[in-house]
Amino acid sequence: MRTFLVVFFLLAGVKLKAQEIFYAATTPGHDSKGIYVLQFDRKTATFTILQTITDQRNPNFLAVAPSRKQLYVICGEGPTPEDRTGSVQAFSIDPQTGTLKKLGQQSSEGRGPAHVSVDPKGRFAYVANYGQGNFAIYPIEADGGLGKAKQVLQFEGKGFDTALQKAPFVHSVIPSADGKFIYTSSLGLDRIMVYGVSDSGDFQPANPSYASSTPGAGPRHFVIHPNGRFAWSVEEITSSVAAYDRDPESGALTAKERFKMVPADHKGNTSGADIHLSPDGKFLYASVRDLDRIAVYAIGRKTGKLKPVALEDTHGDHPRNFCIDKKGEFVFVENMLSDNIAIFKRDRKTGRMSYLGDEKIPHVACLVQR
Repeated sequence: MRTFLVVFFLLAGVKLKAQEIFYAATTPGHDSKGIYVLQFDRKTATFTILQTITDQRNPNFLAVAPSRKQLYVICGEGPTPEDRTGSVQAFSIDPQTGTLKKLGQQSSEGRGPAHVSVDPKGRFAYVANYGQGNFAIYPIEADGGLGKAKQVLQFEGKGFDTALQKAPFVHSVIPSADGKFIYTSSLGLDRIMVYGVSDSGDFQPANPSYASSTPGAGPRHFVIHPNGRFAWSVEEITSSVAAYDRDPESGALTAKERFKMVPADHKGNTSGADIHLSPDGKFLYASVRDLDRIAVYAIGRKTGKLKPVALEDTHGDHPRNFCIDKKGEFVFVENMLSDNIAIFKRDRKTGRMSYLGDEKIPHVACLVQR
């Protein structure tokens, strides 16, 4: 009934209070519809579906602009059925309802787009093409739409693991908080590439230009502490978290420590997936698929060193992505193969997660908050 009333109000032109809006991307399968606009009720810890956008082909990762006025989405198919690349699409966000209206799209400039991010100053969007082994930078236009790719950087080579690292496999591009640097994780080359970004959108390798991972680790996603001095990579192939000290001036990374997230007695394959920090910077969280757990670590305030806290059950299958709300009160885990967003209350003092229930969303792959 609640969903019906919300849809009725939207059709009637009644504006809803603009708060607690989330966006979910769903990959094909299990009757998934594409992009879901969700409203979260903090008191009841439940979601209401406000809108579904069904004409998007294979959306799988999302990013909200710093202004919160646009949403950027990558899709596995190109702008036309004949296009063998993926696409990156821009949507305007209604300031009152949070609902979406498409602004346009561009080619992702490569096969298998896996990640999109936005410059903290709102100047550019970055797209990592896993299958092609490259990444592209797009200027953001005055209306929030995307211009054609300004630069595309293609990687070459393969890594230590002959079965899983046959190509560069670029998995993510993460900007620093000041927008001066971007960090590109190449799963196939076991490297996190570092580039300086100019105001014009040109990027050049920093000095040093990369940090090496443990051979065969496969870096996937990356996160930088709010103080700018610490950073962490979740490594897909070895299901591990690698810690780095970071120089805010040069952007350089120095390896510090590394944690295996899978218990020593576990049998079977696992893969690291996503990584996030609590808003206060006191805890680090990383997901492990097949094991279906979230590893929780406390962060040393002065040193940035990690202390294992817990290995939390995700209450679902294949936690490809997860999201911590901006207030740090909830954790939402996107269990893609069990078609659910698991909702957890987060203890701000201990970092632990308490399961509250879930929202059924078919093949949910990514969730972001406006």
